[in-house]
Amino acid sequence: MIGARAVGNGAPGGAPVRCPGCGALVPGIAGTPHRYIGAAAGCWEIYESVLAKEYGEYRYPQPTHRLTVDAYAVQHPGEPSPQAIQSVHVHLVGLHLVLERGVEGAAVTRALRAVVRRSAGLAWLVPPDPNGRMTVLDVARALDLEEHARLVRDWATDVWGAWAAHHAAIASLAAACL
Repeated sequence: MIGARAVGNGAPGGAPVRCPGCGALVPGIAGTPHRYIGAAAGCWEIYESVLAKEYGEYRYPQPTHRLTVDAYAVQHPGEPSPQAIQSVHVHLVGLHLVLERGVEGAAVTRALRAVVRRSAGLAWLVPPDPNGRMTVLDVARALDLEEHARLVRDWATDVWGAWAAHHAAIASLAAACL
C-alpha cells in the first residue's frame, strides 16, 4: 500500500506518534533509537524487524539490503551534525550508484568508504519535505521476498526522487569516489 502512513504491522507500543524522519504514524515507544538517525523509536523498531527478515528469512538479498539501509537513513536524516552530514551523503551516494548507475556490491562499498574519507568537507543538505511518500511501513507489509524486493526498490526510488534538488551534487561526489 504505497504512501501508507499509519500503524499497521502489529508492533507493540503506546499511542501512535509521527516519526520526525519519514512522517509515518508509528507505535509510541519510549527511547532514542540512534544518536544521529532522526527516527522515532517505534519507526526504528519496524526498521529493525525489516532488517531481521532480510538477514534471516530472505538471506541478505542484494542489492535489496543496500537499498533498505540507504533509503531508511536518507529518509531519517536527523539534525545537522558531523555524523548526520556524513550519513546523508554516504546513503545518497549509495542510492545514486545503485538506482542511477547500476553499480553493485563491492564497488558501491568502496565508493562509500571514499565518501567517508571526504566527509570533513561535506555540508548539510536540507532534507526535502516531504521526504518521500513511501516509508518502511510499506516494506514491512511484504508477504514474500519478491514483494519485499519490489517494495524496497519502489521505496528507495521514491526517497531518492524526493532529494532531486541534490542529485547533481551527489552525482559529482559519487563520480569522484568511484
